[in-house]
Amino acid sequence: MHTRTLGRAVGAVAVVAVFGGLLLLLVSGSLHVPGRPPPVTPDLVPDPVSTQGYRQSVALGGLVRATINSVLVCVIAVPLSVFVAATAGFALTQVSARTSRVVIGLSLVALMVPAIALLVPRFALFRALDLTGTLAPLVAPALIATSPLYPLVYYLAFRAVPAELYDACRLEDMSPLRIWWRVGMPLVRPVTAGVAALTFVLTWSNFLDPLVFLYERDTFTLPLALRSLATLDPTDFPVFLAGAVLATAPALLVFAVAQRGLRLRKGHRE
Repeated sequence: MHTRTLGRAVGAVAVVAVFGGLLLLLVSGSLHVPGRPPPVTPDLVPDPVSTQGYRQSVALGGLVRATINSVLVCVIAVPLSVFVAATAGFALTQVSARTSRVVIGLSLVALMVPAIALLVPRFALFRALDLTGTLAPLVAPALIATSPLYPLVYYLAFRAVPAELYDACRLEDMSPLRIWWRVGMPLVRPVTAGVAALTFVLTWSNFLDPLVFLYERDTFTLPLALRSLATLDPTDFPVFLAGAVLATAPALLVFAVAQRGLRLRKGHRE
């Protein structure tokens, strides 16, 4: 157990060292004065420190409207994706072994299909439904749990619950939906936190779908807004980096909240 804890600590330190350094460079770069040539070497403490890049990124990139659009998509897509993945994963534990094997096999095949290969048929479908130019195509993947991986994760989590517990619930004449909500979901809260966090990051950082389906600036999400900032003059690099900081902060916050929830859950068990 001590070796396992030590390994986790070393892994955590390595991750923080790599990504923490990159985040530090990102933040320090955003605090330079726009309009000046980029420094030859990384300058961790700009002289002078300026927040002008943040003001310009909001004004030039339309980040306020883009943030609202991204938040709206995530508020709808994340809970819907978790619901679909959780119900599908639980259903797989309640059907016959043969049926579950077939569904799992099809899900694994779907995981191997590149997302870009489905772009043309998806575009044709949403165009026929007159939904291009709206946020609906960005929310639609949540109807199939965003990724075939998430129902499989829930399936493994629900399968780890003792079958006797499900049998006892059936003897109490509980419906499958009630068993899922009252018994299954409380026991797999760490999985729910992880799937929700991953779905949020995947949806929040989605660039390809908005690029294909959105045309008006009022409907742009944050990745598209950052793309417009990337076209600025190289001397305005603090403006782009400031926008990147603002776009990255919510994802880090979601991961921090999910991690804290998992720690509190573990503390209650102990």
